[in-house]
Amino acid sequence: MPLTAQLRQHAQAIFQAGVAAADPYQAVKRCLTANGTLLDIRLNDGNTHTRRWTKIHLIAFGKAACAMASAAHDSIPAYLLDAHPIAVTNYENVTDLAAIKVVGAGHPLPDAEGFYAAQCIAEIASDAQQGELLLVLVSGGGSALIPYPVSGISLAEKVATTDVLLASGATINEINCVRKHLSQLKGGGLAKLAYPADVHALILSDVLGDDLSAIASGPTVADPTTYSDAVAILKTRQAWDKIPIAVQQHLHQGVQGAIAETPKANDTIFSRNSQTLVGSNALSVNAMLQTARRLGYPSQLYSGHLCGEARTVAKDWVTYAKTLQQPVALVAGGETTVTLQGNGRGGRNQEMALAFALAAQQQGLGGQWAFLSGGTDGRDGPTDAAGGLVDAGTISRMISPDSAAAHLANNDSYPALQRAGDLLVTGATGTNVADLQVLLLIPAAV
Repeated sequence: MPLTAQLRQHAQAIFQAGVAAADPYQAVKRCLTANGTLLDIRLNDGNTHTRRWTKIHLIAFGKAACAMASAAHDSIPAYLLDAHPIAVTNYENVTDLAAIKVVGAGHPLPDAEGFYAAQCIAEIASDAQQGELLLVLVSGGGSALIPYPVSGISLAEKVATTDVLLASGATINEINCVRKHLSQLKGGGLAKLAYPADVHALILSDVLGDDLSAIASGPTVADPTTYSDAVAILKTRQAWDKIPIAVQQHLHQGVQGAIAETPKANDTIFSRNSQTLVGSNALSVNAMLQTARRLGYPSQLYSGHLCGEARTVAKDWVTYAKTLQQPVALVAGGETTVTLQGNGRGGRNQEMALAFALAAQQQGLGGQWAFLSGGTDGRDGPTDAAGGLVDAGTISRMISPDSAAAHLANNDSYPALQRAGDLLVTGATGTNVADLQVLLLIPAAV
């Protein structure tokens, strides 16, 4: 097999190892153990939360909702479970589940099905009583999948606000801050509805640093952000004048104290609340490093918190790669951003892959190499690709460097990579722990 083809094959295998490490079914199964009428829930400190609840209400939302709900349903005795468990996921990840209501909803932009699902979840939480448990299974994508706007803001107005933020280059934490202050469920809202029932969340993280208040906008977690923070983000991102008037008015009322803030850490509602982090980007990055070593590559962590503008990150990576003199696998995890300047088609991982290939050609990165950037959920932006997998021949397969540069300038990475045969297409994976990258490099001097 030609060396470049082998590098590409190995890059995909390393990426898939990272995705497999975030398997949501196994992550939940590891945390739940039934012991007669007792249920043991593993905590992150190694201890267990054990109680004899009279009833367990099961709700799941996010891109891994179906697998997580299935694992919980398989782990909990049927007589303890409420009769109306629900799992809400994006359309690509919908799976029929016996005894669990599955709702497909819009992502990254919320839709009417997600609004309906959010209403169902709010009703389940509100019905939970003291002595009962609301078991909440959270995974990436949950913010968009269960939109429940505050009174006075329509779903269309919330969608428009999200759309503006996505196009502005706002980070996921910034987007979630704004979402929390427009929602009845996010930012601790779900925990508030469930009180005084016990609430425990099993969380599959897609957020760098695993800030539980940021994952799916923290529906069961105290919110450290404020209305003032939300307004500042929108103005800093030059998005304030582009959002609906009703949203501006609501946020202004919040800043003035006319509307209650989201629940904070000292709120009584969190006295019956706990969480377990069951999977994360960091765990997947470690799995990639181990797989690269098994394949024979000296392996290094390039970054465990890769962030910033995708095309800038790619250029910096190429600059670093040029300094290397030995074969290596450089692995990273994180979530970059794209500030839209054109009207093309693509996603942040495709843009990074295209930018890496172009920077490698411009900077003269020698030797044999393959670079992969992909979303663990299998979907990068509004496309059917997870990302891109490029090599030293990518630019020539796009006809010319000028053509590649024009596509990049127009945020049009999808057709450029498609022309080169370099789209990474995995299909929906059923999980989501942000993005993963790997560079396999055999320098020219070797």
